Amino acid sequence: MSITLLGRRPHLTPDELVEALVPPPHFREATFDTYRPDPDHSSQAAALKAASGFAARAAKSARRGRKRSRAEGLYLDGGFGVGKTHLLVSIAREVGDASAFGTFVEYTNLVGALGFAAAREALSGFAVLCIDEFELDDPGDTLLMARLMRELVEAGVAIAASSNTPPGALGNGRFAAEDFQREIQSLAGVFDVVRIDGPDYRHRHTDEFPAPASADAVVAVADDEDGAVVDFADLVADIAKVHPSRYGAFIDGLARLGLNDVTTLTDQSQALRLVTLVDRLYDRDVSIVASGVGFDEVFSEDMLRGGYRKKYLRAQSRLVAMTTGE
Repeated sequence: MSITLLGRRPHLTPDELVEALVPPPHFREATFDTYRPDPDHSSQAAALKAASGFAARAAKSARRGRKRSRAEGLYLDGGFGVGKTHLLVSIAREVGDASAFGTFVEYTNLVGALGFAAAREALSGFAVLCIDEFELDDPGDTLLMARLMRELVEAGVAIAASSNTPPGALGNGRFAAEDFQREIQSLAGVFDVVRIDGPDYRHRHTDEFPAPASADAVVAVADDEDGAVVDFADLVADIAKVHPSRYGAFIDGLARLGLNDVTTLTDQSQALRLVTLVDRLYDRDVSIVASGVGFDEVFSEDMLRGGYRKKYLRAQSRLVAMTTGE
């Protein structure tokens, strides 16, 4: 019997939301030892050295049970698929239970779910905060995260982040970033920036998007006990009723997703919710069989030229990686 996905409304306690801040299953094998720097891009070996040194210092502080008066920060800046998340997960694993790992969106959603004071209190108990896919999407996020990170660093919590945007350029193209330069620069001042170059490992052997599957191939996913088949439009509408902090719980138990009739999204809010869902699906190694338009067309051309372009390109890269060839 397949999984009924639509209509799920998971509830997580504050403790459960914090306990969920761990490396995702997709990176279960990620350690410093399994990171393989591309010999054609020396910045990858340099990033490995910087990340492992950062983790060793943080782990040492955690073992001693005390934090520095003001913690350090590491910012891994690079394109898609160059191993930033692998290194960030490796830092979390090296530090162990004294670390928290989540995407930028997951942290902002956590603050939204718990409130600022409760979130700050919960996060201040960690020695290291690992923040994947760091980006500023709106003025509210800028003010919120600037204050949160400043207070955590002053409390001795070390912060490691990854992004495809240099810290001084955060927010460009999304809102009037020039009006928030003080906050943006205060965030940038937390970090030592390490640049990582190289091609997207997910696309090293192909530059093509897979062809859409047949309707019969999508329906067949329903034969799997851990599969679910939904209409794309219904899924997009349903996740609007679920808080993004619960998207992981929303897809609990799902291993294979069949999507009927994928269409091009033109609504920015719908597209951004889909990006967040794609990240959670990718984290959990869910495979996808989809009919309709190809994933190269799921976001409109205007969106791919706009301020959220990098988010959409990352989502497309991950959708390709999850798509099952039929």
